[in-house]
Amino acid sequence: MTADPGGSRDPLLPAGARSARRAVAGAFGAQGLAYAVLVASLPGFKDRFGIDDGVVTIVTLGICLMAGAGTVVADRLARGPGSRTVLVAGLGTAAVAVLVIALAPGRAVFFGGFALYGLALGLVDAGTNMQAVALQRVYGRSILTSFYAAWSAAAIAGALVVVAYEVLDISQQAAIPVVSVVVAVIALGVRRDGWRAGDVPIGPTAAERSAARAVPWSAVLVLGAAVVAYFVVDSAAQIWSAIYLSDGLLASSSLAPTGLAVYLAMTLVSRLAGDLAVRRWGRVAVVRAAGLIGAAGLLGVVLAPGPAVAVAGFGLTGLGLGAIAPLCFAAAGSLAPEHADAVVARLNGFNYVGAVLGGVLVGAVGTGASLRIGFAVPLLLAIVIVVLAPHFGTRPGSEDSRHARQRPLPPARAEW
Repeated sequence: MTADPGGSRDPLLPAGARSARRAVAGAFGAQGLAYAVLVASLPGFKDRFGIDDGVVTIVTLGICLMAGAGTVVADRLARGPGSRTVLVAGLGTAAVAVLVIALAPGRAVFFGGFALYGLALGLVDAGTNMQAVALQRVYGRSILTSFYAAWSAAAIAGALVVVAYEVLDISQQAAIPVVSVVVAVIALGVRRDGWRAGDVPIGPTAAERSAARAVPWSAVLVLGAAVVAYFVVDSAAQIWSAIYLSDGLLASSSLAPTGLAVYLAMTLVSRLAGDLAVRRWGRVAVVRAAGLIGAAGLLGVVLAPGPAVAVAGFGLTGLGLGAIAPLCFAAAGSLAPEHADAVVARLNGFNYVGAVLGGVLVGAVGTGASLRIGFAVPLLLAIVIVVLAPHFGTRPGSEDSRHARQRPLPPARAEW
């Protein structure tokens, strides 16, 4: 249970809201756990299957393309069965994919498992954000960064799991399947408790055309640019941090995953504080400060003379930029609240543009030159986030701004 300093604007939440919030937080956690375990295991996968950084780059591109397909499928499913079904399908697919990757007897099955995981990634990313945006509307204030905090906490656990099985000399085939079981159990919880109020179909005909007219797409594109910039940084840090530390800075196999663990730990701190910071200073100020802190951290990564400085740089990057993604989706959800699923699904597509650039472009630069130079790309894009900060303000006349003007906050109380 976490105390909410801001309180709730509604004295009584609808039935099932709190259990839905817990279920969706669990889904964010399942996504973070699986993703971190796979990413932190990349050095081990390289040794196990005899692949190099060039192959990792190609696999990353394939995952992003499949994730893009997954978010398109999510958009279609959300119009019919609803976002809860999107999320359950994605988590189930992810559980199978992680199991295939862990037990793969050779490269073909291994690559196939990652393709399936990419599809699951798109479904889960879209489904979790759709559900989270819907619940934020129910709660009537900023709660999105708390969901992303659950992702970060579980991802830290995932990175530490990899450190533990490396230190204990446990095989990937024995350790990683446990993650599949955890993800499957959480999928069942979402099926039972996921938020259903957003399951009303948007409709492919007149209603869909109405949604297209209602959504201010120029504003979505600006937020999309911020999403791209953030996910370039995030993907670069998550996919390449362990490889940069082990290959570029000669860290030991047990030390290399700590860059990811520290990045995720500080991301968690950022997200735990994010909702309170937004309520106090507003999205614009928080995003601007976050971009500056993240840029400072990435500068440390680029200039690091050894593993310790690089790990500290990754930590500062996470502290600065951890809240950017949820704030992007929060800002998007307020653009056209009555069509939030449509907006979120489309904004989610920018996620994979950023992931391609962060995972593939940084890897390509690293293969051709060095990963030290490759990390200069996310450094520049962290500055772009600072430039885009003014576009994160609440849109005049939106539901958020009407609540802010008309409805005072009651005393603090526990929410979970």
